Amino acid sequence: MSQEPVALLSDVFKSYRLDTVEVPVLQGINLLIRPGHFTVLLGPSGSGKTTLLNLVGCIDRADHGNVVVAGRSVNDLSDDELADFRATNIGFIFQNFNLLPVLTAYENIEYPLVLAGMEASRRRRRVSRLLEAVGLSDRADNRPGQLSGGQRQRVAIARALAHKPKLVIADEPTANLDSKTGAAIIRLMRRMQARYKISFIFSSHDRSLMNAADDLISLRDGVIQSIRRKSAALDAPSVEDADDDNGPTEPVDAWSE
Repeated sequence: MSQEPVALLSDVFKSYRLDTVEVPVLQGINLLIRPGHFTVLLGPSGSGKTTLLNLVGCIDRADHGNVVVAGRSVNDLSDDELADFRATNIGFIFQNFNLLPVLTAYENIEYPLVLAGMEASRRRRRVSRLLEAVGLSDRADNRPGQLSGGQRQRVAIARALAHKPKLVIADEPTANLDSKTGAAIIRLMRRMQARYKISFIFSSHDRSLMNAADDLISLRDGVIQSIRRKSAALDAPSVEDADDDNGPTEPVDAWSE
């Protein structure tokens, strides 16, 4: 696995304007996101967590400083170039799932692959294996309204992974789930991250998610207060510890063609 940072922010500032008032949100952020790790952003509301995720996710732009994602400086990309880069390199998991209600679980996972122009037979193989990987093969034809909250988040995870991103970003992914379901979703994400060596970066107040993290980044008032990183020897979770309700009991190679 490459040791190149999946994201690197250097002297990054970001403000928003409310009427005539400029509100600083991020102030002089210097941060390295390690490849193939589980990174959690901590901090109270208004600390800048979501803004930082938006910059790393190429949804927003820094006012000052340099943002490098997946080896590419994104500061000077046009809006169209940024959208293409985002679609190729970054997956997103939302606390409200953001599934299309008229599509089945299978079709929701398939949708980004359709947009990317992937050939139909490859899409079928990819989606079927992702459904198996998240333990939802028997729910492929169900629409979101026919799925539980935990099942919908499993679909969202599979959709985020569908195009083999280098980085998956999640803003409070367990906020709308009960504690048991949230813990199961964390174990699933941890298993997928460990197996496929994808970098995950979250914002969260969930203690279980913090405990699962490799790196904890603490923010307050737009400034990084602390960075705690586990040693390499402690990074890899045990697959045996990753069992959860309705999930696969054996690892599934969701990306084999």
